[in-house]
Amino acid sequence: MESPVKTERRGHILAVTLDRPKANAIDLATSRIMGEIFTEFRDDPDMRVAIVTGAGEKFFCPGWDLKAAAAGDAVDGDYGKGGFGGLQELRGLNKPVIAAVNGICCGGGLELALSADIILAADHATFAMPEIRSGTVADAASLKLPKRIPYHIAMEMLLTGRWFDAEEAARWGLINHIHPAEDLISQAWKLADQLASGPPLVYAAIKEIVREAEDMKFQDAMNRITGSQFQTVETLYRSDDQKEGARAFADKRDPVWKGR
Repeated sequence: MESPVKTERRGHILAVTLDRPKANAIDLATSRIMGEIFTEFRDDPDMRVAIVTGAGEKFFCPGWDLKAAAAGDAVDGDYGKGGFGGLQELRGLNKPVIAAVNGICCGGGLELALSADIILAADHATFAMPEIRSGTVADAASLKLPKRIPYHIAMEMLLTGRWFDAEEAARWGLINHIHPAEDLISQAWKLADQLASGPPLVYAAIKEIVREAEDMKFQDAMNRITGSQFQTVETLYRSDDQKEGARAFADKRDPVWKGR
């Protein structure tokens, strides 16, 4: 049986494509496959950046597969490592992830995109949290959206299920950039190449600090950093890469990052 998730590796970059016709919805089995893929990405020292996208031109992902649910998939079943879609609750993921939203992105699909660090969208992409209409709660989005975009806009999305086009999503800061549909994937790879050439230990430190300090007071977070309580920061400051950055600056050349 063909896998519903396709992967492609180029150098230090992993592209993950959700490919479940007709809509790229995620059932329990697909979520578990994605969890294994993203866990391997997290743990592979040679991998530095991931891209997640959907197959086809119409759907990025509409979220939970309601047909699978009707056939017996439990909404509170085993989603596998990393929770829904393999990213939502994946601990210790200290590498950049780019979501390339190639079409309809709603419900759990939007929650999947929100689990990325940077979101690119095709010009025809649309976004919504329509769970309200099916009598369910968008749990991860209820936690994340009010922290990512203005509170009242987030609440409108959650309480009404209204659809946003790509222009409005960009206006509220829900996504980073809009690209013509035919250019979306090439632009995602271009950005991934840029990130993959950067300092992986610095990325790791940034991601850990941002994640762990989200609900901390500024001074408490600073005290944790200066008190050597962030492992990624300590690893960075004791690394060859940190020395290489200083040497490259002094030599007026581009640094060569080794990730160690």
